[in-house]
Amino acid sequence: MKFDLPEKASIETLQIDVRDVEAMLQGPAMKLPPFPGATVKLKDGRTLFIREARLDEAPKMMEYMERIMKVDHDFYDIVGARVYSEILGWYRHRLKDPYTLVGLVDGVWAGFANGRVMNEKVNISLHTVALDRGGRIGAVMYYAKAYYAFEMIKNTEWWATYESYNGWMRWGLGMAQPSYPWPEVQHELGGARVYYVTKNYWDQLIKDYVKQMAGGAELDFNVPDSIRKANENFTVPEGVNV
Repeated sequence: MKFDLPEKASIETLQIDVRDVEAMLQGPAMKLPPFPGATVKLKDGRTLFIREARLDEAPKMMEYMERIMKVDHDFYDIVGARVYSEILGWYRHRLKDPYTLVGLVDGVWAGFANGRVMNEKVNISLHTVALDRGGRIGAVMYYAKAYYAFEMIKNTEWWATYESYNGWMRWGLGMAQPSYPWPEVQHELGGARVYYVTKNYWDQLIKDYVKQMAGGAELDFNVPDSIRKANENFTVPEGVNV
């Protein structure tokens, strides 16, 4: 867009360093506490190690999500597409204050959970995906990220929405989550209804409910070095089992 100049300019062409533009597009990040890593004994006896994903792991995670996009049941196609874009947004620094957690079993990627911090008050839950069946991995990953939001970041609200009937049944209805007036307040995932949990509600009921859905096992932050070393790097599953 060009306008005629209302005043004579001594320099009519301005050059700008794209690093200055990047500072405006990316914005300053909040200082989020690191997720220290935790283990959970799964219902089937295996040990799940949950840690923060590293940025260099994003390409193989996106590659796997491309396979999830081709699954034509329970809305996994749109979940795969959205998770792909969220990982890419994190990778390209186009997602505000994201956190990305991976659940690993013996060096194999088994679970995913992510979200982002809107501000000091609100944590936005994005997606939770179990890539392996039989151990309540999805519930464990959901518990881990909600624990991170309320207990470590110290957010006071948790905003979620649901794409699938199963997700709504387990978490929306299961947690008896209230919702904000719609369409005045919308979740960023497609403008859907915002279901929320407050810190008080988390302390009173929800923390214990989600923990029980995860099999009752608590997060153990005393992770042996052998577990950390075994899961320092991970491979993606050979097949798609969702």
